[in-house]
Amino acid sequence: MNITLSPQVRTGNLTLSKSGDVLTINGDAFDFSFIEEGDVLPKNTVECPLLASDVTRTDGALVLTLLLPIKNTSSDAAKFPAPILNAPNGAIEVPA
Repeated sequence: MNITLSPQVRTGNLTLSKSGDVLTINGDAFDFSFIEEGDVLPKNTVECPLLASDVTRTDGALVLTLLLPIKNTSSDAAKFPAPILNAPNGAIEVPA
């Protein structure tokens, strides 16, 4: 799973964990196991306010973008986050 983070000044937080093709975002589990290579799941069909892109599978990996809530005073690591490539199972760290 490859996740791009798109910082946005807003309230709230982002917690992530992964188990296979199931991504848990702020406690809500999203099972993307049905997405096959080349498929596109439009973002407007997923009830997740932090999903900022369609979900696809490319070269075997799920690919998506999530909004990362930040403050004006957030660190540069949060304002310019590196993509999360090949996300491991378990909790996924996001910049604070």
